[in-house]
Amino acid sequence: MSLLSPEAPLYNHTLPQIEQWLKDQGCEQDTSQLHCWRIQRLHWQAELSLDVEQITVRYINAIENGQDIQRSFKYSLSREDIEQAVFSGP
Repeated sequence: MSLLSPEAPLYNHTLPQIEQWLKDQGCEQDTSQLHCWRIQRLHWQAELSLDVEQITVRYINAIENGQDIQRSFKYSLSREDIEQAVFSGP
C-alpha cells in the first residue's frame, strides 16, 4: 500500500494508510484500544491517539520533573508536517 504525497493533508489518507505510516515510523498499535499507538525512541517515548478530528500525542515523562507533554495535530495538516512535529520528540 502506497502513501499519498507527503504534502497531502492527513485527512486524505485512508485509515489503513495512516496505520501503515505509523508502523513505518516505529509505532506499535495497542491491541485492546486500536486507536492508540506507542513509540519508544532513545531519548523519549510517547502515546499517540487517533481521535475524530486530530492526532493527540502524549510524551511521557518529557519534562525534568516527570510531567508529560500533550500536543494535538489536526488531520488538515500535511502528513509531512505532522511527521516532523510528532517524531522529532518533545
